Order: sequence, then structure tokens, then C-alpha cells
Amino acid sequence: MDRTVPQTGSEEIELYMRTYYSLLRSSDSIKIETLVESHLAMRSSLHEHAAAVEPPASALMYSALRLPPCIVQTEEVLIGQMSRSFIAAGYRNIEAWQRVFATGRRRRAHFDGESILAVYVVSRSDIDDLVPILTAFQIEWNKLHDLLQNPDLSDLLGPYVDAGNLPTEDFAALAAALRIRVSDLKRLHLLWGEDFVNNLLQIREHRKSMTLRLIAGSLSDYRRATASWWNELCEELSQAGIDPGERPVYFVSSNTHSLINLLAGFARRFEESLIDYIESFEEKSLLTEYEDTKESYHKSTDNFLYFVLRRYLSEKGSQARHVFAREENRLGIHRVPSRHGFEMETQVIELGKLEARWFDPRLGRADDLAPLRHSNAIIINIDYPLGMASYELLSRISQGAGRLDGVYVMGKAATLNGRIGDMMIPNVIHDEHSQNTYLFRNCFTARHVRSYMQHGNVLDNQKAVTVLGTFLQNPHYMSVFYKEGYTDIEMEGGPYLSAVYEAFRPQRHPMNEIVNLHSVKFDIGFLHYASDKPMKTGQNLGAGSLSYGGVEPTYAAAIAILRRIFYNETEKLIETTFEALPAF
Repeated sequence: MDRTVPQTGSEEIELYMRTYYSLLRSSDSIKIETLVESHLAMRSSLHEHAAAVEPPASALMYSALRLPPCIVQTEEVLIGQMSRSFIAAGYRNIEAWQRVFATGRRRRAHFDGESILAVYVVSRSDIDDLVPILTAFQIEWNKLHDLLQNPDLSDLLGPYVDAGNLPTEDFAALAAALRIRVSDLKRLHLLWGEDFVNNLLQIREHRKSMTLRLIAGSLSDYRRATASWWNELCEELSQAGIDPGERPVYFVSSNTHSLINLLAGFARRFEESLIDYIESFEEKSLLTEYEDTKESYHKSTDNFLYFVLRRYLSEKGSQARHVFAREENRLGIHRVPSRHGFEMETQVIELGKLEARWFDPRLGRADDLAPLRHSNAIIINIDYPLGMASYELLSRISQGAGRLDGVYVMGKAATLNGRIGDMMIPNVIHDEHSQNTYLFRNCFTARHVRSYMQHGNVLDNQKAVTVLGTFLQNPHYMSVFYKEGYTDIEMEGGPYLSAVYEAFRPQRHPMNEIVNLHSVKFDIGFLHYASDKPMKTGQNLGAGSLSYGGVEPTYAAAIAILRRIFYNETEKLIETTFEALPAF
């Protein structure tokens, strides 16, 4: 069979991966320093100026956002799948250590309070993500260390050790000494907060020389961890009288807020409280945005209120969350955190318990959705797994569900031909994990999304490539794919489609083939919104975040997914009702 997928020839990326996997086979810790040479040779698009003396702010911020704050004190990083793996390696009280969190990555981690960070991983994609991030952080730390040896900086930073804040004029002097822009330094200050000055002084005091140890990393270990997650989920759901093995399941991969906001109607019900909340801010930009949206005849305030609601819940604490949780439970919405192993919330939504009167109006008329009250189907929504975790989780769900009626995936991606905020809808995905090119019928087209987006383009009939990691790509790699018409770069599509293949075929997914999935009986839907432009230097999530600008494509995708699920389920219920009527 002729191959139509590009051969990237990225030997430097392959060398880098071979280097860290071969080193991680050791039963002892390895030094991150041993990976620096191959990391530099890779010339990653996210770390384009890794070899320069000046610290590239985007790479520094990207790695710092995806590591917990204790990385400043960390000297050794342990990687494993389950608590028993750490116990077997002699670390008997990992779960008693302090839980730590990264702003930009959901990964279960514990810190011993001194120098050891234990990280739980779900699949090998976590290793392909974590190792380059640690290496990039150490490289940039050591650049800052060298630049901070300037004796004038001790006098500049010393008076602010306790305060953690610098006057504006001192930011300019510090940025000049560190060879980065003032705006980038202020973003680093925003990330580190009150620890900003102390962190810089720690960087000045010593070079970073972290070690890394893989506690366990076999395929069996990953599958054991996933099986443990599924068992925990089923146990939790059984208390609510739900057996996923007896229910039709619509699988959704998205986030923990968009579906719930659209279904529960909290933002509209508590609009007055939300507006009082933003009126209390000294900064009035959000209030101005709300007033402009209210006055515009073609804009809905719903997306804005959803954005504010998320911030409100994070700042108002447990009391507000408790009120909403009680109402969610009444509506058949169940949130199930993973108690052990990896960090992930699963949401299970009973379609038959939802109340259409609370739905976002864009989901359809309440009268048209009345048949849903008779549905026994559930939505299982998982919170953005990373890379090969997608394959492990969907495989487990497809094995345990009573019937899989649809697979819908929304998420961020990089675009090679569009703009940040655009929506991309692929019907071809090349998977770098399996080297398969999957051809499938995407149940979504531009018309399903266009009317819910005021900004940005909606690009359907796109070709996507599932990469091995965010750092594991370089300009040559991307240009080869771009020449072959691939414009959508993401991390989960290929693994999900490998699991889809196994859900309808009696064998494991192939390798290095063109795979036609057009005969799959259930829905397959992918919606990617552009968060990065890797062909443009600095236009990635290390250089900023989508913030409110990402709300529109997020909710456009979520609306399209729920409308599709509602359509399919009501059609089945109506068909079943007619079949049940006596023949005349």
C-alpha cells in the first residue's frame, strides 16, 4: 500500500527520546544534565533558543507553568503509576506527603517538604511530556543563575525578600540584567507571586542539578492504574444506582466546566450575584465587557457569565461549591475524582434526570428536548487526558460500557494555517504513536459550530497530526507535515481513534497503516480550537493564555457536542416509542 503520510526525518527528536528512555531503564536515578545535549540538538519549537545565553521567556514560562511551585526546592523527581509502585521502591508514605499542583498541567504529585517530588503518570505520554519540561526548566534556571551573579542584583533584590514585590523602576533594571523583556518578567512575577524575589535568590545561589528516577513504567503498570480508576468510578456510581455496564454511554473528552454550565443553568440563575462580584473589583474591565455584551444585539451574555462563574467558584470557596454540588446531584450530574493514582475528574451525567428548562437556550427548545426525560443513557465526560492516556481510558470505557453510542473530543490544538481562536474540524488524523493514518467521518462540519462563534474561522475538512509531546516537534518536523496538508497539531486524536478501532473490530489496532473508520456504527466527532501558532515564534501557551478569548470556541464546541447527543438520543427514543406502539 502506498503511504500518503509524510516522513518527517526528525532524527534529533528520535535520538532525544531514545536517550531518556534508555537512561530511565536504570534502577538508579539519572541526572537531568545528561539529557541537555540531546535536548538542545532537537531544536524544539517550544524551546527554539535553548542554546542561547539569553533565557527565552516563552519556554521558561511554559515549563514553570507545568511544574508545581516546589520545583524550586526539588532535587529528585520520582515517576510511578500507583502508590504500591512507590511503596515497593521503598517510599512508603508518599500519599502522606504534601499534595502539590501545577497551574498548567493536571498531574498528581506529592512533595516531601524538602527535596523529593513524586509524580504519578498515566501513560508513556506523561514521560514524553514531563522529561522535556524538567530539562527545559533546568536549562533556563541555570541561564538565570549565571546572569544573576551580577553583584549589583544582590543590592537590588535584597530589600524585597520579605515583600516579594519590586517597584516598577527596579523591574526594568532586573529585566535588563536578565536579558528578558519587562513584560515577560512581570508574567514570571505573577506566576511566582510572593515567592518571586526568594526564588530568584535561590536561583542565584546554586545551579540546578535535578535527578530523575522511573519507579515503574511497564504497559501492565499503566493498564493496572487505568483499571483501578475504572473500578473506583464504578464503585462511586453504584452508590447513586448507576451501573455503566447496563447503560448506553456517550463519551466526551472536554473539561470540567463547559458541559455542566450549559446544562445546569447556574450562571443565569445566579447572574445578579455574579455581577455584584465583578462590581467589587478595582479593575473594571470585566464589568465593562459585561455592559458592552448586554447592549449588543448579536452577543449572548452566557459565555461571559460562564467565564465569571468559574472564577467566582474558585475564589468564593467551599460554601458556594457545596450549594452547586447539591443541585448538580439532584440533576443527575456526578463528579467523581480519582482517589488514587493519576489526577483526573470524571463527570457522569444522567440524561433522564436533567431539566431542559435550565439548559442554555442554544441547546434547543425545552419542548423539543422533552423525550430526554425517558432516557437511561449517560454521558461520561473526562477531563482532557494527555496523549496515550486517551487510548488507555477510552479502551477501558468501551470494555465496561453497556453500549458506546458516540465519541466526542474537544480540546486545544496548534494551527499551521489559522489564527488563535479558530476552530478546526479534521476528518483525517495521522497518529505518531501508531504511525497510522485514520480516515473517518467526523459528525461535525462547520455549520454545526459557525453560528456560535462571533470571532475566528471554522475550518472543516482538515488534516490533523497527533504528536508525541509538545516539546517533541521542531520547525523541520512541522514544515514536512504542512507541505502534506496537515494543519492541525494536537496530542489525543490518534490514541482515541486507536481505541475506537478496537471498539468495533475484533483485533488490536494495526501499526503503520492507512485505517478506514467510515464503517464505525457510532458517532465520531473531533473539534479543536487553536491555542498556538508554532510556526510563529513566541505564539504559544508559554507566551500567554487564551483567558477569556478561549471561552467562545470552548462553548461553541461544547454546544455542538451536546446538541448532537440530544439529537441522537431523542431520535432513538422516538423510534423506540413508535416500535412499542401496537400495529394497526
